[in-house]
Amino acid sequence: MSNPVIEAFFFGRALAEVLSEKLEDAFTNALSELGKFDAEQRENLRQFTEEVKARAAREAAKSKATHSPGNYPNSSSPADLQEMLDQLRAEIASLKAELKNYRNQ
Repeated sequence: MSNPVIEAFFFGRALAEVLSEKLEDAFTNALSELGKFDAEQRENLRQFTEEVKARAAREAAKSKATHSPGNYPNSSSPADLQEMLDQLRAEIASLKAELKNYRNQ
């Protein structure tokens, strides 16, 4: 003889335990995947930052090589500074003219 109320109680208790374990596993797996995703994104951001810094350093080095300090006067006096500004303005005007010619082609 079995009591249906006791069987229902044990069935409900077992069901609650199994559901609790399954939910715990699912939650743990979700947190694990979230942690992996976060770590991957941080690594991708770090690599991206390093690539940008390296490219900027290469461009700066290339710029220094093509524009040696002798191309512009020493800016120790206001006259030298004005002369450097005039040269830069002339270069900008020249580049604008070349760009306009290129666009018109």
